[in-house]
Amino acid sequence: MPETSDHETVRKLLATHGRTYADQAGIHLRNTPQPLYQLLVLACLLSARIRSDTAVASSRALSEAGLRDARRMADATWQERVDALGRGGYRRYDERTATQLGVGAELLLDKYHGDLRGLRDAAGADTGALRSLLREIPGLGPVGADIFLREVQGVWPEVAPYLDQKTLQGARRRGLPDEPKALARLADHTDPAVFAAAMVRAALERTGKRSESTGKEA
Repeated sequence: MPETSDHETVRKLLATHGRTYADQAGIHLRNTPQPLYQLLVLACLLSARIRSDTAVASSRALSEAGLRDARRMADATWQERVDALGRGGYRRYDERTATQLGVGAELLLDKYHGDLRGLRDAAGADTGALRSLLREIPGLGPVGADIFLREVQGVWPEVAPYLDQKTLQGARRRGLPDEPKALARLADHTDPAVFAAAMVRAALERTGKRSESTGKEA
């Protein structure tokens, strides 16, 4: 009986909250350089103590400005990056973030030719190593690294299931198992990124938070 109840809870959560940040930002995620880079930028924006809706809107604004890959981001002026972030409402951290995005783009170009698949290859199949390499990117804190890995697991299957503490918190708040293996079994054939997103959004809804980066509503 409990298992049936858990599956029903998951079904309802997926129906209500099963949307990734990438989907919300209009990123059609594939294992190709441009969408992977757009996801990385989105994760960097979500790392700050700012509303997730603002981070998503700012990700869209950067894309609309043509800054969809590391080369274009690096070639843009600092002011162009600031202006795009401002159009998305990302004003509390726009100047610092504009600098970090430029430096991060240069790092990706220097180390991986602007292609995050090179970073993936450097990590091998080691998720811990992948997380460490991601943390080298300016502006991508622990929260941002978790967000990137949660969202990319649908196209980088070696990462799945990636169930970080925020995912487990959401499961726990809905009475689901908060042990990773037990929770993963409930995903069945659901896209693992969508499954994790539903748990995270449930956690944020229950705590009244709109950002993963702070205990207060941002």
